[in-house]
Amino acid sequence: MVFFLGITSGFIFLVLSLLHVYWAFGGVYALGGVIPTKSNERKVFKAPPFLTFLVAVFLFLVALVYADSAEVYKVAFLPEFLKEFGLIIFASIFIIRAIGDFKYVGFFKKIKGTQFAKNDSKYFSPLCVFLGIAGILIVILGN
Repeated sequence: MVFFLGITSGFIFLVLSLLHVYWAFGGVYALGGVIPTKSNERKVFKAPPFLTFLVAVFLFLVALVYADSAEVYKVAFLPEFLKEFGLIIFASIFIIRAIGDFKYVGFFKKIKGTQFAKNDSKYFSPLCVFLGIAGILIVILGN
């Protein structure tokens, strides 16, 4: 089970990382409805390419931590801190993301009628719950 959770989560993070790299270099496929918007559909922020690329790097790092923790793939260059605490930290981040900021993102958001809000409720927040719980299960069952 740990191996399955690690390979599934790692693959999801890898795909998300590659998608962010694509967006960072100007790609527009699947870009609609992925940035939080106000009730008038105006974006809450504009993600510059460099920041989008940093998110891609972060997601790739998370993929490595999940894969290493589930012993799918041993990553020699990961700092010991990430090997010990990274999975709990990242799993917690995704659980918190699923709960949300109580305005634009997460299950408890106030603005619910925008395209992003619909996508968030249907895809993004449930995915964050899965990834968070998968990380916690890897920690619990992997020991």
